Amino acid sequence: MGKHNQWNGGKEGDIETGPAPAGALYPNMAESPSFRWAFVRKVYTIILMQLLLTVAIASAFIFVRPIPAFLFAGTPASWAVLILIIIAPLILLFPMAYFQERHPINIVLLGLFTVFMACSIGVACATRSGRVVLEAAVLTIAVVVAITLYTFWAAKRGYDFNFLGPFLTAAILILLIYWVIQFFFPFGKIGQTIYGCLGAIIFSGFIIYETDNLIKRFTYDQYVTAAISLYLDIINLFTSILSIFGGIDS
Repeated sequence: MGKHNQWNGGKEGDIETGPAPAGALYPNMAESPSFRWAFVRKVYTIILMQLLLTVAIASAFIFVRPIPAFLFAGTPASWAVLILIIIAPLILLFPMAYFQERHPINIVLLGLFTVFMACSIGVACATRSGRVVLEAAVLTIAVVVAITLYTFWAAKRGYDFNFLGPFLTAAILILLIYWVIQFFFPFGKIGQTIYGCLGAIIFSGFIIYETDNLIKRFTYDQYVTAAISLYLDIINLFTSILSIFGGIDS
């Protein structure tokens, strides 16, 4: 959840508002709209491939029963694999931040990061019923599509969401503190549902914020940075919604 501070470097300041000219993504657009659209398509292509890989790996954790049976067996080997799945994405964030504009190292690291994130999502899904996972996935898709379309529409109309940065940073710190308290002093189903609701609101805001940055501020060399930022927002939104449904269903 703390990835946003390190993945938002190299962006410009606020974008002026006003009606956008024909073909432009936002008002007073100085760059070529065709170049920016090509960049946007490239980023969303990477995100789509990440999500498809995530769905494939998570599905294996759900439907290939020997996998969760091994992971939750409580043996030293299963604990070692679980710990690796949890800490590997955090470790990979550091070289990814350093090599974010170094092709093809950035793509290789992005692939490894996606695989481990998909495994962690698979572990989370394996502890939920199939109905809850499906409901969370459908709602996540609906929310992501809706707020993405809204952000593009709002940018075209001259709205700017760069002001959300400080508020979202404070919100993610509050959510992290809440998670730590919940970890040591569990609040039960109600606490899980509250955590999921807060997370869903916060990461929906992050999707708007990062999409606005994708439209206006990320440079063309930051395609991996943009992709990983939005991918993590979508994954965190899904896990938040999964927590909501899991708390209600349990």
